[in-house]
Amino acid sequence: MPPHAGTGLGARRREACETGFCGANAGETRPMDLSEDAFRFADDLGPAKIIHVHEPSLGLKGTLVVDNVATGPSIGGLRMAPDVSTEECFRLARAMTLKNAAAGLAHGGGKSVLYGDPGMPLERKEQLVRAMACALADVRDYIFGPDMGTDEVCMAWVKAEIGRAVGLPREVGGIPLDELGATGFGLRAVCEEAARYCDLELAGARVAVQGFGSVGMHAARFLSQRGAVLVAASDSRGAISDPNGLDVAALMELKASGRSVSEHPTGKPLDREALIGVDCEIWIPAARPDVIHEGNMKHLKAKLVASGANIPMTAGAERHLHEQGVLCVPDFIANAGGVICAAMEYHGASQAAAFEAIEEKIRENTDRVLRASRERGVLPRQAAVELSTERVRRAMSYRRWSIF
Repeated sequence: MPPHAGTGLGARRREACETGFCGANAGETRPMDLSEDAFRFADDLGPAKIIHVHEPSLGLKGTLVVDNVATGPSIGGLRMAPDVSTEECFRLARAMTLKNAAAGLAHGGGKSVLYGDPGMPLERKEQLVRAMACALADVRDYIFGPDMGTDEVCMAWVKAEIGRAVGLPREVGGIPLDELGATGFGLRAVCEEAARYCDLELAGARVAVQGFGSVGMHAARFLSQRGAVLVAASDSRGAISDPNGLDVAALMELKASGRSVSEHPTGKPLDREALIGVDCEIWIPAARPDVIHEGNMKHLKAKLVASGANIPMTAGAERHLHEQGVLCVPDFIANAGGVICAAMEYHGASQAAAFEAIEEKIRENTDRVLRASRERGVLPRQAAVELSTERVRRAMSYRRWSIF
């Protein structure tokens, strides 16, 4: 969010966080003393705590942000990547606060990040994940879940160490949300509801998926079952497009074998950055933050953006797309399927009950947010933030200490 004349840094940070866009672009950069730096993310919703984990003998570096637990103990994924940061962790934790509140879950928002290449040897990865879990064993208001770079096997390691994780393998009583595609299932429900608001027929709609991983591939699979056509997909190693449609099952087999979508025998290889310019009706970001930004937003040609990733676009890009008539369903509404599934698992629900809850909650929230956006003439994100924040503040009013 660009700076505004006549306001202080704290006010700009607060405004950015209230619109769900906390981050480096939320205010100007200037030297800070240590006390100011320690609380540069703070507003009246959180975060309750930021914990940095460091063990030199293992090369372990990680961060946990517990944002707001007024509604209950936080659930949030463990993200692993070499370029994560405290700021990214906070922004994701705030997204989880809003997401869990919007979904009506008895859980607050939190997130953890682990510095490292998720493709490292499995033994090394296991050592770091287990150590991260042990370092945070006493933080009872945070429940680990899988995220980018981690999966249900990683959650089994966490559960074995501290007894507190969701998104577990079936063998230890879990509902493997990545294997089943819980988030992708929710994205289909989002697209079906949103289609009514942007004059779109799902059957025959062209879909581009940026990030053909555990979220993106299942979104493509579920949408193709409704007659949509995948015309482009990308992963960390390349991209491919075919206006006549790509074989979703074949792409999933490629990924399962450890190969890239760009190795698919049909279609045209693309530069990953060029995916945003593919002609389509539905564009699904399902990878890293801020992939749609001021530098590429004008190239997007879709009618609907359904965010499979958290914080996938900047505030300025989302505002521009809204003004151009592109319907952007906010991330914490669109991709809540995974955390709904995780919360249901944590409370002992069956797989069938979890998927019923995903369908019901996501359809209801998508319709409610888009209807409010249309009736009031505001961005869908503003309507969504107000919905979530109202629920969080109501929960805070019952607490002695507000955010924790």
